[in-house]
Amino acid sequence: MRVLWKRLSPSCWSVRTRITAAATLMVGLVLVAGIVVFYTLVQRTVYGGLHQRGDLVVDDLVTLVRQTDPHGLLRVEDPDFSLLQVLDQDGRVIAYSDALRGRRPLKVPSPTVISRAEDHIVHAQRINAEVYVVEERIRTPFGFRTVYAGAPLTELTRNKGAFIGLLAGAAVTGTALVAWIVAGAVRRALRPVRKMSDELADITGGEPGRVTVPDAADEVSELAQSVNLTLHRLEGVMERQRGFVGDVSHELRSPLTGLRTQLELALQDPEDEDWPAVARAALADADRLQGIVTDLLILAKLGAGVHVERERVDFGALVRAEAARRDRRVPVEIDAPDGIGVRATPEQLVRLLTNLLDNAERHARTRIWVTAARDGPDAVLEVRDDGSGIPPEDRERIFWRFQRLAEGRRRDKGGTGLGLTISRDIARAHGGTLVAADNEGGGARFVLRIPAEER
Repeated sequence: MRVLWKRLSPSCWSVRTRITAAATLMVGLVLVAGIVVFYTLVQRTVYGGLHQRGDLVVDDLVTLVRQTDPHGLLRVEDPDFSLLQVLDQDGRVIAYSDALRGRRPLKVPSPTVISRAEDHIVHAQRINAEVYVVEERIRTPFGFRTVYAGAPLTELTRNKGAFIGLLAGAAVTGTALVAWIVAGAVRRALRPVRKMSDELADITGGEPGRVTVPDAADEVSELAQSVNLTLHRLEGVMERQRGFVGDVSHELRSPLTGLRTQLELALQDPEDEDWPAVARAALADADRLQGIVTDLLILAKLGAGVHVERERVDFGALVRAEAARRDRRVPVEIDAPDGIGVRATPEQLVRLLTNLLDNAERHARTRIWVTAARDGPDAVLEVRDDGSGIPPEDRERIFWRFQRLAEGRRRDKGGTGLGLTISRDIARAHGGTLVAADNEGGGARFVLRIPAEER
């Protein structure tokens, strides 16, 4: 029973079914309420007209009774009010219309107030019909008299069932028509969604592909565009992942192969081998492997968006401290004033600045310049050297993973080729940028921009 109830629960219905059911229910309630109000108004209009005409007939009959105290047959002035009776104070019929000739008094509740007309709807068994009766008890020179004027509701009663059935049929038909229209409209509106769903189901792990964007400029079109944007991003992630895996396998293979070769050669003739030299060579390869793995872990964390706590950092003080932390091959000139506040992870900024300084030291001839300043909403760091510089066509390529220019490989054979990649990823993680820019004095010039805190 519970499983059946769960299947019948609206939460298990399709969107089309839920929308159709909700719209049909609301329209049905509105139609029922409208029909009830319409029937009530029609009924009030009909009975209101009868009440006015009945009052006129009773007034005329009251005037006649007071003046002449008629006995016997009464003349009908209003053809609808054909049931007329006059009763004396003892409740005997003394005057009547032709339709009530020989009839007993109409079974109507007795008037509660003298000289005030009252209306009732009663069932007259002799004529087998509902009768709208207006009655009034009056005082005359001949004694108390009670007058009745009745209008048979034969047509109204006869057509009442058909009228109510017609209204109910109209309500059911209207509700069904609304349900059909809503279901068709929702099916048409969701057709692009079903198509997108089929297209997404056909997408494999090879290529993300795209979904069809409807021509109509509506919410479904915006959804399709958002899906395509997400697929485009996924495609970029997959491409970077493929390139990353290929680069990692290539870069790790070389030191591992070299380490294995050295050990195999040494084990072929262990007694004549210089084991301290073998250990030093193996340690060098192990250091390179450790550097590559460490850098790869940093890149993986940055790429995965791992949350790292940030704090307010004095950018100028951090730059001065890191630039002066150790002696370098060439002098480093520092211009970094205090008061440049940024919200950042200090360890990551230190790693970024260390990578830039190491790169500058590797290529500089005589000097390195480090400047930090505030430029509008950004904190700006520049690291310049007087080396041979970076050709314009290579200024983006140097930020790729494991990309090292010929001069860099010549000057530092143990590098991993990930330093500048990590630096740019750190800058992006802080909402900033890192680029290789022109340097008027020659040499390389790296410019870092990250958002500064409000003063």
